[in-house]
Amino acid sequence: MSHQAPAAEHHDIVEGLMARMRAHGDRATPARRLLLQALADKPGHLTAERLAAKVRARAPDVNITTIYRNLDELERLKVVDRTRPVHGPATYHLASTAHGHLVCEKCGTVAEVPGQMFASLAEQAREQYEFTIEPHRSAVVGLCSSCRE
Repeated sequence: MSHQAPAAEHHDIVEGLMARMRAHGDRATPARRLLLQALADKPGHLTAERLAAKVRARAPDVNITTIYRNLDELERLKVVDRTRPVHGPATYHLASTAHGHLVCEKCGTVAEVPGQMFASLAEQAREQYEFTIEPHRSAVVGLCSSCRE
């Protein structure tokens, strides 16, 4: 479960990520700053459309194409993780410690679980199928306790 960080911490997170991008020769544009602020202000899993709405609240001229292009670039830079649930649109969150996702197929609730939960599965996939699982970028679908009742 995510918690809200203080505004000063949000600022430090965004500035640290912007500095990291500049240090690697990548552009630290105003649109990227706004996108990172939106992600830091609302921890959790947000769709591109929800992020666009948050960015447009501060800069109405930023279009959805700019949001998608920047999300792709921030994902490439390993600043943002994209989670692809089986049903529904991809969601985005700031890259952090590795964690997996459990998604309720009925209500859409997303639960973050420690990446270690997938360790055995990842090991078996690697050994038996020469396949690498990235739990922070995928989701296991099932039913949450509320929907199961």
